[in-house]
Amino acid sequence: MFDELKSETLNRRSLLRSAGGFAIGAGALGLLAGCSGDGGNDFNPTPNPVNNDIAVLNFALNLEYLEAEYYLRAIDGTGLSAADSGGTAGTVTGGRAVNFTTDAYAQYAREIANDELAHVRFLRNALGGAAVAKPNINFTDAFNAAAKAAGLGDNFDPFANEVNFLIGAFVFEDVGVTAYKGGAPLLSKTYIEEAAGILGVEAYHAGTIRTLIYQIGGDAVVATSAISDLRNSAGGAGKDQPVIVSGRANIVPTDSNGLAFSRSVAQVTSIVTLGGANSQGGFYPNGLNA
Repeated sequence: MFDELKSETLNRRSLLRSAGGFAIGAGALGLLAGCSGDGGNDFNPTPNPVNNDIAVLNFALNLEYLEAEYYLRAIDGTGLSAADSGGTAGTVTGGRAVNFTTDAYAQYAREIANDELAHVRFLRNALGGAAVAKPNINFTDAFNAAAKAAGLGDNFDPFANEVNFLIGAFVFEDVGVTAYKGGAPLLSKTYIEEAAGILGVEAYHAGTIRTLIYQIGGDAVVATSAISDLRNSAGGAGKDQPVIVSGRANIVPTDSNGLAFSRSVAQVTSIVTLGGANSQGGFYPNGLNA
């Protein structure tokens, strides 16, 4: 039984890699965007599962590049290696090692960094020759712009100290969960299980960050509440919640059925580009790679 399952998994990955010669360009990402409604819950996958998988996984890879760079730079000041970034990788602006004064926070950051690096490597391996390179990423301008839009001042440096780092991490983690849940109906059965595995890990990360923010309280809660409001505005109303609601802890943001929220490609892109024109801006000054 285990040998059969292992063989089936290897065959799945070989199938996806064989599509490496497929020219995924802007049209492929456009196809993906066209498969998801603005509400983030009504999906009509195209009948070509292999090509659809390529578009979905490459969209996820763009997000994983961003998260990996954030956490890797926070723990040791260096980001992804050239081998993990693709042959025509973009540059990264901003980011440096955080001076963690709480050992537990440093350990959490390192564990999450290792997970995000593993996600990048898994997706690049699965996509083979169809994997997009790391896009240009700008932490400095994006965090400053996000802070201003959220009413938190003109500047915000998430690498200045450990609390700022957690607030910065809050920007990404809930978005990752909703992106993977929203993208799940677009995938063929080939990669549903693997995507669910990544979603689960992202949810663990998000829960950890939200718990720490709740425990710290004070300005950290105020800042993340403003960020939650900003995401709610940019990425679909009613799909975001702060860590405190009605005076009570709200570690797990869910709908009335206790389900995680979904976001469409357009909604996720709007958040990470800070609503930039032509899907460019924010953390992706030149847009996501496709």
